[in-house]
Amino acid sequence: MNGASREALASARERLDALTDNTSVDAAKLAEELAAVTGLLDREVSLRRVLTDPGQAGEAKAELAARLLSSQVGGETVDLVSGMVRSRWSRSRDLADSIEELASIADLVAAQRTDELDDVEDELFRFGRIVSSSPELRSALTDRTATATAKTELLRGLLGGRVNPVTERLVVRLVTQPRGRSLEGGLEALSKLAAERRGRSVAVVTSAVPLSDRQKQRLGAALAKLYGRQMHLNLDVDPEILGGISVRVGDEVINGTIADRLEEAARRMAG
Repeated sequence: MNGASREALASARERLDALTDNTSVDAAKLAEELAAVTGLLDREVSLRRVLTDPGQAGEAKAELAARLLSSQVGGETVDLVSGMVRSRWSRSRDLADSIEELASIADLVAAQRTDELDDVEDELFRFGRIVSSSPELRSALTDRTATATAKTELLRGLLGGRVNPVTERLVVRLVTQPRGRSLEGGLEALSKLAAERRGRSVAVVTSAVPLSDRQKQRLGAALAKLYGRQMHLNLDVDPEILGGISVRVGDEVINGTIADRLEEAARRMAG
């Protein structure tokens, strides 16, 4: 997303933040309704094009959105979407993508209000690890011939009562409405959104053995100093790295594992 769409999304996120600062607003309901609007725009491509047509007046597009949605969703959702269609968008799909992002953020706000955002971050990461270690599960969740109902039932059997309700809603929505993304990519995007709610970035830390609380605190402080912002640590254990740790922040990898050092030594000897 770039240009006009990026600016439009930034404005929409500011309006969402202002709206959800009011604790009387039901953030979970808002998330559900925004997700429903995303689905509508995915199905009705012609409507999406009309609502993002730069040749149409913003107010006229806002009135059309309000007229279509007012009987289906609440006033807060109508106001958010109406504000978004007043903006300019580089591509018509960017509008639907942005509304979906607002839906995810609204769900994360619901978790933040109950001090459960850390749990949701950790559960999203753990679920991603489970999926990556189980080809059969990944195949079932990404099977294009399987119905959304069947996938939902599978996920509820796996997650129901074991994770935060927000985590379950986010994962179910991602799996049943992938919108062209990979499952792994979608989970990573959700993790980043969760980290942003705290003004932090996500560091994926892999070690040969579990880190102690003191080690986690020292690593978190070191990464915060290095990157100039707080870091949420997603911790994973992989005995194959032998020792040390590997840290990934976005596309950057800080590798201090024994296995990596041995591999480098072997390359030097071979050279």
